Amino acid sequence: MYKPIIPIIKKGVKRSGENQIIDLGSGGGGGLIWLNSELNKDIPDLKIILTDLYPNIPAFNFTKEKADNFEYVETPVDARNVPTELKGLRTLFLTFHHFKPEDAKLILQNAIDTNSSIAIFEGQERSVQSIIAMLLSPISVLLTTPFIRPFKIGRIIFTYLIPVVPLFVLWDGIVSSLRTYSVKEMNRLVEDLNGTETYDWEISKVKSGPGVVFYLLGTKKD
Repeated sequence: MYKPIIPIIKKGVKRSGENQIIDLGSGGGGGLIWLNSELNKDIPDLKIILTDLYPNIPAFNFTKEKADNFEYVETPVDARNVPTELKGLRTLFLTFHHFKPEDAKLILQNAIDTNSSIAIFEGQERSVQSIIAMLLSPISVLLTTPFIRPFKIGRIIFTYLIPVVPLFVLWDGIVSSLRTYSVKEMNRLVEDLNGTETYDWEISKVKSGPGVVFYLLGTKKD
């Protein structure tokens, strides 16, 4: 899914002036493991710092064990007010739709106020095609669950015997699609920011398999 956005991330890292990614709302950070291996081919000294408002330390440690260039912040990090000592390309993967417009603008404004590059990626959009894909997501859960590691019997029980997990994935997928900002809406958010004219904004979407990845890249003008 992330393959088409690799050039976008590389551009953001280069424009940030730091070979460092500050990932906001990381969750467990597991989605970055493959992406990190691809980025390392061209940015061998890349460092990725995982952060979250509710840090999942065991999950962070699991991700860190996969590559020695992962680090994490143990204390809560608010994407609307990121500590100034965390310098690099700020990234948000599949999380921006959780923020209402007022908070979404605060995230973008904080990047401008600290001269930070920012990249936002969403794996769904508010469209009939995306919602249909989400309606099929429980099938994907049923097919892939036995192969998820580490193996947990609870995951099997709540996927097949009591299908809570497929239902939650279905609900989350549909709501995420409905809440995702469109390109037009993101442009409107950017227009309202103080100092927006000092940044280059790239807001678009790229094809990724049968779906699309929506993205925003904001970098300081030279």
